[in-house]
Order: sequence, then structure tokens, then C-alpha cells
Amino acid sequence: MAPMILSVLCGEEDLEQLLKVIPRWADSCCFVVPRSEWKALPSECSKGLKKPVRYVVISHTAGSFCSSPDSCEQQARNVQLYQMKQLGWCDVAYNFLIGEDGHVYEGRGWTIKGDHTGPIWNPMSIGITFMGDYSHRVPAKRALRAALNLLKCGVSEGFLRSNYEVKGHRDVQSTLSPGDQLYEIIQSWDHYRE
Repeated sequence: MAPMILSVLCGEEDLEQLLKVIPRWADSCCFVVPRSEWKALPSECSKGLKKPVRYVVISHTAGSFCSSPDSCEQQARNVQLYQMKQLGWCDVAYNFLIGEDGHVYEGRGWTIKGDHTGPIWNPMSIGITFMGDYSHRVPAKRALRAALNLLKCGVSEGFLRSNYEVKGHRDVQSTLSPGDQLYEIIQSWDHYRE
């Protein structure tokens, strides 16, 4: 039934092309909200990451939660503005930000070194932060799903090793991040290593 509907909407000649593209589109990292969409300031960063990356560091911003695309885009801008203007960094510190709206927001992305975990870990890890404070509450299931899907995407696209290791921010630095509740959850993930 779906091919017939697509045929009407797209025309017979376009249907074959569209059906070839759909499986690739579904397997891609298209669910990442690009910087342009959340209106990020231009990055001033240039140091790359050698891929595939072995480590992923999970943190939380310990700030405000967001649960809608509008509020999460604003929160991503707030985090970036603070880190660039107040801390003097070249961009938002993280490679990716996760909102409770279930979206992944592109920070520095897969190829640029972050400033999320200090000089030892930054050059060899992807930093993923959950926007909010997860000391006393767990993230929404859709946010956790988004993070796990992002990790699968990183492996399938060759940015992460297939045997990558997930670390909590507190595993590699003296901090309470990613908060007790989120930390307990990531310890159950297949790739978590203390």
C-alpha cells in the first residue's frame, strides 16, 4: 500500500529513486539537530579528533531541563553562550547535547575535539551531555534512547570503535556529573567501563 501512496505523491518515475534512498536515510544520523537549526554561534574550534574514537564521556549540564524542541534549542544556546563568552572557549564544550525532548543537538560533532573532560580525556573521547541536573531524577526515556541511538550511529558511521567504552564524567574527573541518577543508568549500558 505504501508504494502506491508514494507513487501518487511522487510520480511513478520518482518512486524507484525514493525507495532506494529511504533505507539509507533511516540508517543515517539524520536525527541529530544541526547547529544551524538550533542557531548556534559559529565555532572557533579547529583541533580534530582521530577516529574512530575509543571513549565516550557522559555528563550533565547540572542546569535547567528542557522538554520541547524550542526550550532545548534555547538551552543549547544558553550553554554555548556561557561557555564561549564567560569561559572563553572556542565553542560549546560538548560534541553532542541531549534534550528531554528526545533530540540530539550537534555541538562540536564527531570530528572536533571537545572541552568537556580536561586535557587528558578531551583528545581521545566524545563528550555527550544531558541538558539538566540528574542528581535526583532520571532523564526521560526518549532522551536515553536518543543517546543510545547516537552511539549506534557513531559506530555505524565509523566515528566510534565497535568496542568503544562509555565512562561517566565522574569516572575520569573529580565531579558529581552526570548526577547520581543518570550515572546509575549508564552503568547498566553494554559499553560502560569504570
